[in-house]
Amino acid sequence: MSVASFIPELWAAKLLEKYDENLVYTQPSVANRDYEGEIANQGDTVHINQIGDPDVRTYDRSQDITFDDLGTTDQELKIDQGDYFAFYVNDVDKVQAKGELGGPALTRASLQLRRKSDTFAGGLLKAGAHADNKLGRQKIVSGGTQMAGAGQITAYDVLVELGLKLDDQDAPEEGRYVVVDPGFIAAVAKDDRFMRVDASGNSDVRRNGVVYRAAGFDIMRTTAVPKLGGSGAGKDDKVLIAGVPGAFTFANQILKTEAGRREKGFDDFVKGLNVYGAKVTIPEGIATATVEAYEPGTGSQMVVMAGSPTP
Repeated sequence: MSVASFIPELWAAKLLEKYDENLVYTQPSVANRDYEGEIANQGDTVHINQIGDPDVRTYDRSQDITFDDLGTTDQELKIDQGDYFAFYVNDVDKVQAKGELGGPALTRASLQLRRKSDTFAGGLLKAGAHADNKLGRQKIVSGGTQMAGAGQITAYDVLVELGLKLDDQDAPEEGRYVVVDPGFIAAVAKDDRFMRVDASGNSDVRRNGVVYRAAGFDIMRTTAVPKLGGSGAGKDDKVLIAGVPGAFTFANQILKTEAGRREKGFDDFVKGLNVYGAKVTIPEGIATATVEAYEPGTGSQMVVMAGSPTP
């Protein structure tokens, strides 16, 4: 019987490999993935202890130094999401052997799992940004022009303002990222202040979806950018999310991959379950901007950097 030779560990490992190749919001360079080994079932709770800051005091050599008892803050990461795939195959042996464990079937399954979990993560990041780190609605100049008119802003200046939000929170500069929609990429395509990663000669970039660098950010493109939502005028605005690694935690696990024989028919089946959860643990490390529209530039002056004198 073909099911007898099914190797679930190989399927799970290959599925995770293909899944990780397509992540944007939940890839390890954006989200902390340190807690995945603690997942056993959907519904699990992972406890994340964060150490508080010790006091820094003025030193006086005539006085004894004071020691602090460090406190910790407990945050709970709930593994409360679960998605599965299930399909019939004529012969598991053929699927398992062809194209490295049935390449097309696993690729499509991993893409669907990634889409669900990335969409979930994007929604949490949108909601989890610190209140002081939200730029609000923006009309971004499209077509690569830097000629922004009244009420407009260039894509580059959006990044400058997002960077300023993070700077004001003393967020680290290293590893900063921003996740944008294809409309944003189209808006910067002709702006020479944006450097294409594939033309930069830098072989260090390994982040999924990175296409440009500018203003201290690696710029990642995805179609899973969340909308603002709600019932207001801006409910359909796209939300651009910037941040620093470690401000967001994500964990997932392919818990089960199984094969069996279809009771009514002559086919085998393959099914798998992916469970996951996510949490913004440091809201100060996340900043957002909502895009009301991408528009042609209507101005006659080049927009200058914040704080620079107007020419």
